Amino acid sequence: MLRGMDRWLAGYLASVLRRPRMREGQRHLLVCIADHFEPFNRTILPDGQITGGVSAAKAQALVADWCNAYQGALARFRDADGCMPRHTFFYPWDEYEPGCLDRLGAFCQVGYGEVEIHLHHRNDTEEGFRDKLTRCRDTYVEQHGLLGRRKSVGREEHRTGPAYAFVHGNWCLCNGRSDGDWCGVDRELAILSDTGCYADLTFPSAPSPTQPRRVNTLYYGVDPLPGQRGPRALRPVLCGESAVADESAVMMIPGPLGLNWEVRKQGIIPRFENGELSGVNPATGDRLRLWQRIGVHVRGRPDWTVVKLHTHGALSRNQPSLFGPKMVEFHRLLSETCTGGSQDWCLHYVTARELFNIIKAAERGCDGLPGEYRNFVIGAPE
Repeated sequence: MLRGMDRWLAGYLASVLRRPRMREGQRHLLVCIADHFEPFNRTILPDGQITGGVSAAKAQALVADWCNAYQGALARFRDADGCMPRHTFFYPWDEYEPGCLDRLGAFCQVGYGEVEIHLHHRNDTEEGFRDKLTRCRDTYVEQHGLLGRRKSVGREEHRTGPAYAFVHGNWCLCNGRSDGDWCGVDRELAILSDTGCYADLTFPSAPSPTQPRRVNTLYYGVDPLPGQRGPRALRPVLCGESAVADESAVMMIPGPLGLNWEVRKQGIIPRFENGELSGVNPATGDRLRLWQRIGVHVRGRPDWTVVKLHTHGALSRNQPSLFGPKMVEFHRLLSETCTGGSQDWCLHYVTARELFNIIKAAERGCDGLPGEYRNFVIGAPE
């Protein structure tokens, strides 16, 4: 827990002070699972070459088995909008395999999620990064019918075409490591924005030293200043203020980060919380209560609470936490807490694209239920 605390502790304390007092009335819980889905489990060498991992046949079998197991365990659950539990599969371009993506695409078409872009790279260049993103985007759209499409709405009517959410492999957005490894490109957010990225869901990365200082806040990020590393915060996402002066800005949607005082090591030291779902850190009731208290939201709209979690779902050691008995029990608890007659909380399972749309609706001051805005500015894959 202590490793890298200097990067996030001040931001965490500031976020605690910003927590709004909740007034009476219904609150909405927006649950998004960002799955860094890597069925090949490959490695990228320092020279950029890709090596290791399983065969294509084994990767395809893993994806098929994963989808069947998830569906068998969780198909019974529904949120307030009638949607099933879902993942956003951030599938890495460096593990591209048509059969795996086709199987995931079919799984998503029946309501279990959506596919977005994930990338690991090392010692890259701006030209190389742009080329990888462009080829990935076009392949996912043209060959597999994936990714959303930006609508012509209001101030953004000049930006149309394919749009995607992004996760940076090894947490190193904008060359965030001090040694520059696992990236190589400082100006990543400008390139992401230019190629159609509407939101980054990489963080939190703590205890990694790539963790930004701003935590538990929805904000717009831009590239670092010369001599700096990692994304730079431009401004928070605010209700009633949707214009962003810098067109290279990308919305940053982080998960919860902080300390869990309900569960303590040796009864003294609080557990570290970074929104990860893993074999050793499954979803639990005490974590749910902490995510609710942390209360990530659009400033001025505290009743729409964002819970962005992350996992590496294709790893065998994590799969019991995603569709085993503990996760089944967690979804049962969610149902009881949020959709079982509770007057306090209303549950919405969302993909990254749907979550971004709902955040944009809150930013623009839209009223009504958040589920009405799942396709607000970025349409569903066609």
